[in-house]
Amino acid sequence: MDDLRVFTGNANRPLAVAICRHLHIPLGDADVFQFSNENIFVKINENVRGQDVFVIQPFSSPVNRSIMELLIMIDALKRASAARITAVIPYYAYGRTDKKDQPRVPITARLIADCITVAGANRVLTMDMHAGQIQGFFNIPVDELTAQIIQARYFVEKELDAFTVVSADEGFAKKARKLADRLNAPLAIVEKRRLGNNGVTEAMGIIGSVEGRHALIVDDEIDTAGSLTQAVRVVHEQGARDIYCCATHGVFSGPAMERLGKAPIKEIVVTDTIPCPEHKRLANMTILSVAEPLAGAISRIHDGRSVTELFK
Repeated sequence: MDDLRVFTGNANRPLAVAICRHLHIPLGDADVFQFSNENIFVKINENVRGQDVFVIQPFSSPVNRSIMELLIMIDALKRASAARITAVIPYYAYGRTDKKDQPRVPITARLIADCITVAGANRVLTMDMHAGQIQGFFNIPVDELTAQIIQARYFVEKELDAFTVVSADEGFAKKARKLADRLNAPLAIVEKRRLGNNGVTEAMGIIGSVEGRHALIVDDEIDTAGSLTQAVRVVHEQGARDIYCCATHGVFSGPAMERLGKAPIKEIVVTDTIPCPEHKRLANMTILSVAEPLAGAISRIHDGRSVTELFK
């Protein structure tokens, strides 16, 4: 590990510290701050010449500042002659803009990928992207981890007698099926439609049965919680017992906390890919750490070993 260095911006420093704790190395010393004119300044305070460098920076709020911090850090490390730079992005924002689904709209997920590559990143490590095809937007290697292993472990330990995994919408059904297989549970799917561009959705019904069973509603992220609470309503109306909600990324923007606080949810389980401030933590919320799998992936990439081992 002598030639391994890990740095972080300001997006999620506690996660970076936890990852370094698993790797048994100190977090790299760097100044990353914003001037009064909103220009971002970065200075790497240690020698990285010829080093294998990993920069941990989820695209969490403020999203655009987090993205710029990462790009500038990559540029600084490249100019400091780092041998390889891996951008570790636990949460990849703009993932929903992965295609032209309307006239005259951008594909921002591709734009961000281009920016990361041009800045000088040699590799990307991420977790549970909104759309798998975003990996193809990069011309450099991309390793996508999943939080499903730690999520499955958590719910297995609860020893619920009978429960159904419920995909919050049709688009997440394939990934929800993988979690259901890990838990040896049946799958149900909530049918919904999105109304316009303001994040409003309408749940239409459910494919499958949850009557008399515990329900585990899963999605990749909880943003405004509109889709999730609609799914909770449908599942509750269909006669489910306790309702659990599980997602990798807890964005919790806008009216999310108010909606979640009013919904009949037994427990909300998210991970620490995005920092969750105290004012966004509910009494029924559990936060699982992804530091261990990310540290495992960093170690394997550094040593040239298979990252697939983490999924076994």
